[in-house]
Amino acid sequence: MNQVTAGIVAARGQKNAVDLWRPYHYLSEPEFSRFGCVEDVATIFLTNRECPFRCLMCDLWKNTTDETVPVGAIPSQIDWALRQLPPARHIKLYNSGNFFDPKAIPLADWPAIADRLRDFDTVIVENHPNLCGDSCAEFQQLCETQLEVALGLETAHAETLSKLNKQMTITDFARACAFLLKNQILIRAFVLLKPPGTSEEQGVVRAIDSVRFAFDCGVSCCAVIPVRAGNGIMEQLQSAGEFSPPRLSSLESVLNETLSWKRGRVFADLWDARQFADDRDFADEQLNRLVALNFTQQIS
Repeated sequence: MNQVTAGIVAARGQKNAVDLWRPYHYLSEPEFSRFGCVEDVATIFLTNRECPFRCLMCDLWKNTTDETVPVGAIPSQIDWALRQLPPARHIKLYNSGNFFDPKAIPLADWPAIADRLRDFDTVIVENHPNLCGDSCAEFQQLCETQLEVALGLETAHAETLSKLNKQMTITDFARACAFLLKNQILIRAFVLLKPPGTSEEQGVVRAIDSVRFAFDCGVSCCAVIPVRAGNGIMEQLQSAGEFSPPRLSSLESVLNETLSWKRGRVFADLWDARQFADDRDFADEQLNRLVALNFTQQIS
């Protein structure tokens, strides 16, 4: 464990108690789909082994295990969630890390997982760019439907990226995209708004530049995520004056600019977004505009 990783881990609190045979969360969420209309997506947050990369801003470790889950646990989690959710054409299997890390998703479970995915038009999973290889193409063939891999670009600003403990470069990201596209796999990218060490203005400019870079790499969909505290180390950086949360107006600026290009879908991540409102009295207005941008993909 390098010194940066050690500091990130040392600043953490306790993990939440999880059930190996149940997803830690699930929901049906509407999304402007690749077919050009708003459709429901069955989204399942799988319980599995913690991601080994331990990025500076990540808080997804809170609902993970320390060891690989037993064979059969992941299919059981999918079954349980789908019984609770309404029918959908698309499915997201988010696992707080990397779907193609065999220590997270056991390879022995692939056939059973694939059996549960064949009736969906799109299967979306998340993965680290440096873990994109032949296994991605093999899984797409196994599940016999369109695979979309969500990659954490975070930022195309090389100096900032190097400080996030992501353990990759923008060249690694571009290489992963080229491989996935060669194998007819769709790509979405996660882009951060205002990571540590970034001013409000820099946050907007660099998020826009990062979305542009992602589109240049062949990404068809970007999710812009306001960086927040909540994992221990981010609070330390906030106390030291090295981080402050972004404003909703900055998020709106990024979407208005990038959607105007009409190069692909761009979404604002609005989870717990009220905290970023410029003025609490006008938070609903800001959030409603962002929801409209997400659902129409048209700037006002």
